Amino acid sequence: MALYLVQHGRSLPKEADPEKGLSEEGRLEVAKIAETARFYGINVSRIIHSGKTRALQTAQILASYLNPEHDIEAGADLKPLDDIAPWAKILKPETDVMLVGHLPYMEKLASYLVTGSEQRPIFKFQNGGIVCLDKGPDEKYWIIKWSLSPNIG
Repeated sequence: MALYLVQHGRSLPKEADPEKGLSEEGRLEVAKIAETARFYGINVSRIIHSGKTRALQTAQILASYLNPEHDIEAGADLKPLDDIAPWAKILKPETDVMLVGHLPYMEKLASYLVTGSEQRPIFKFQNGGIVCLDKGPDEKYWIIKWSLSPNIG
């Protein structure tokens, strides 16, 4: 049981697409990461995205490979500059939820869950990458269990 944090895949520039949907490279990278996650048997009960086009498209690709128990859904308070407190208070490792969002939000949320401070960077997210966090029932803080990133260099 775990929490999965995902930064949306690479998007098109605003000049090419005002909605900033995924680029072809972004789609391919997310599909590759999703295929790898499926190969490793990653089990996700629900995928929740920010509602922005690039996060929705990332969530759709991930869902097509991971087959979550529930339909993907847009969630409140997952935009780039939103306050992390609402999600930080309700997240539980036993739910196997995947959140798909943006920077700086994902980095701040991960930092807060692992260290208790959103100001202490602990992981550099990559577009389309997955960071898996876990927490024991008696633990105060989460730990980074593993990550999958499109680029390892």
